[in-house]
Parts: sequence; C-alpha cells; structure tokens
Amino acid sequence: MKLDDIQSVYFIGIGGIGMSALARYFKQLNKHVEGYDKTPSRITKELLEEGIPVHFDDSMKAIPEMLFLAKQSRVLVVYTPAVPNAHPQLRYLTAAGFQVMKRSAALGIITKEHKTIAVAGTHGKTSTSSLIAHILQDSGMGCNAFLGGIVSGYNTNLLFSSEDAWTVLEADEYDRSFLSLNPTMAIITSIDPDHLDIYKDQQHFFDSFQAFANKVSSEGRLYLNESIKGIAAEAKILRYGKSEENDGVFTQASLRDGKWYFDIHTPKATIENIEFKMPGEHNQANACAAVLACLEVGVTPEAIKKALASFQGIYRRFEYHKNDENGVYIDDYAHHPSELQAAIQAARERHPGKKICGIFQAHLYSRTKDFGDEFARSLELLDEVLLLDIYPAREMPIEGIDSQWLLDKISGIPKKCVSKVRLLPELQELHFDVLMTLGAGDIDRLVPDISTWMNTRTSKL
Repeated sequence: MKLDDIQSVYFIGIGGIGMSALARYFKQLNKHVEGYDKTPSRITKELLEEGIPVHFDDSMKAIPEMLFLAKQSRVLVVYTPAVPNAHPQLRYLTAAGFQVMKRSAALGIITKEHKTIAVAGTHGKTSTSSLIAHILQDSGMGCNAFLGGIVSGYNTNLLFSSEDAWTVLEADEYDRSFLSLNPTMAIITSIDPDHLDIYKDQQHFFDSFQAFANKVSSEGRLYLNESIKGIAAEAKILRYGKSEENDGVFTQASLRDGKWYFDIHTPKATIENIEFKMPGEHNQANACAAVLACLEVGVTPEAIKKALASFQGIYRRFEYHKNDENGVYIDDYAHHPSELQAAIQAARERHPGKKICGIFQAHLYSRTKDFGDEFARSLELLDEVLLLDIYPAREMPIEGIDSQWLLDKISGIPKKCVSKVRLLPELQELHFDVLMTLGAGDIDRLVPDISTWMNTRTSKL
C-alpha cells in the first residue's frame, strides 16, 4: 500500500505508546481513524478527546462500520505485537481479506515514502529520537516524529509539521520490527543483548542489528556509538563517544546549578558550553548522536545549542517528581540492567553522598531469568531496594523465576520483596534522601500516590 491509497485505518491495541502516535499521524493526514484497546487509559482518553473513536469490546460486533463502508483495498488494519494471534477481531479481519499488518510494517510504508532518521539500540532510543525531534522543531525545520514517550513541553508522542518533513522515529528491535523500516539515516545507540525470548542468543540479536544497518540508504549516514564493534554498512559510518578518535566527540560534563555543560566536536562544527538538563554520560552520548544527525540535515550549530538548552525531558526518563530539602523522588523507565546502572549512577552524580532507595519492578519473566545476575549487580548500586512482583506483560510465568529469586541474588544492601498494596506502609519505615521507582511495567500507576506521600513526608535521616 501507499499512503495515498489509504482511506481508513483501524488500530487493534490503539492505546499503546507507539500505536497511538501512528493513529494521531493518520488523523493528521485526514484519514478516518478508529481503534480498539483492552482497557481505558490516559492515552485512550486523550485520543477520544482528539476525535478518534476508541472502544473496549474485542468482539466482532464491535468492529466499526466504517471498515465495511470503504473499499476494502483502501482500509488498513494495524495491530500491535502485544495482541495475541487469537484475538477475535484480528482473526476475523485477516480472514475477511483486509490489509492487516503490524505497526512496524505501517511505519515501513511511511519511511519508504519520506526521508527518515531512525534511532535503534537497546537503550536510548526514546531520548535520542526525542532530542532530534525537538531540535528540528525548535530550529523551525520541523519534522514528523513518532516517539516512544511523552515529551515534556509538547505533551504528546507525535510531532507533526507537514507531510513532506523529515520523519523521526524509534527503530524497535523487538520481534525484529525495525527490519520493516527504510531509513535514510540511522543511529544505533547500543547493542546490549535483550529480548532473548525472541532471539534465543546474543549472536542472533547482533545479527538483527547488522540487518538493520543494511537497510540504511547507501547515500545516507549510519551513526554508531563507540561501544559498537563489527557493524558494517553501505552507508557512510560515523562514530560518536568520548574518545577523540570518533567523528562526534563529547567532553566530560560539569554540573552547575542542576544543569550539565559540555562541548561537542564534529566534522561539521564544534558546539561549546552546551547547557543540558538530562543527567548522565549516556544522555550526553545521546545528545552527541542527535547533534551529528541534525547537522547533517542542515540545522545550524547555533540553533542546536539553543534547542538542547530548552529540552525539558521525557515522561518517565529520569523524571523528577520532588526535589527539595525534604527529599528527592525520581521515576525512570529503566528495565534492563544497563539502564538501571545508568539511572542509578546519574542519581549518584546528581545527588552525591545521599542515601538512595530504589523500588524496582522487573519486566518479563524471560528477561529476569536471562539477566538475573546482571540485574542484581545493578540494583546493588542502590543503598536499599524494594522489589515488586515481576510484570508479566505478554508472558506466562516461568517456574522458579519470581521476585524472591531475584532478591536472593542481591547482596550487600538491605532488600525486601513487597506487594503494591504494602508499598507505602513499607516506605514509611525507611530512611532515605532519594527515592527512585524503576521499571517498564505498570509501576508508573503508583507514581501519583508515591508523589503525594513524598510531598507530605519529612526526611527521617
């Protein structure tokens, strides 16, 4: 299909962060958009307010009439991999002959028709793509960005300028989704093994990133973090990192008044004394990658520096909910051992000498099993840890793998498994300066209550 062929789009799982961005995009193109999701959420409420009908009935009778009124060849049905193959609507629409595809394939249609910057990597996709999108928007160049998080200041996961603007998106490695894309330029931030329930081993995981690199236009650019070795491509490869041997180099940052300042050197320009609010060396690397890409598409160094200083961050990416003399509360999406390590180290850097307590909700039984020792070592960087039950997402339990199994691997710090209903009473007995909630499941639903409690609490130290 081509974009012009599409008249109506129906989303099965419209409430997901990626699916909702795609729904909003087709709405901007004046397509008729409707969707189903399992449960109401903040996102589905917003979609309804934006004029996109959403229902929560998975039966065939709930399929909207608009699918049958339009010519079948002009109807696109998009589903998320989180939806099981046995879903009644998915099975019916597939059997009825509708054009049914995963979200990644729909993005493939878009990237085939538009110049695209795709950001891949085990970590840093949302931050790096959001930085690129913000720089393009703030500079006046504009973009159409599909983001894996809600960007502060925009309060949305879709930025839309015009149909012909650069497309910016995350290239998701799960289920090899990113191999459906057709990027003009791409960034790979990291290739730390993950999703081994899909890939089985590290070599197959790496091979998928090599296949993604092969998708980049031969006239384009591929930007690789300096930690990545062994990737080849027809596109010109540029590397970024701290080493002076790289094409993009960021200097060690200094922290002043809660902001970081550093320089970025590239073949096209040097940008000095950049002001940046996002903590951690990993975010400075993300900024370096974003700068390389934005310079390549024609944004001026002056506009980039201004945009980096005004970037406000992303929902659940080292997001402060309290930061005063009575305590600090930070919420972060970290759900891989490397991400946990980066988030905790950033908190140490930002709040040196403070006692840090973390609440962690592991995401997926398979990931917990595959990286149990690595999770334990990362969590030991905290001064104290509370573990919630593992969030299953799409998985059934694995015998012997639970939070107690992970807790037993952690040593050297106070530790405890707690239920969600017992979390606040447990917190009231603890002594800490900094509290962090960490994880990618439904731990974010606890954030409002924790924030309310933190704002009435006085430090017990």
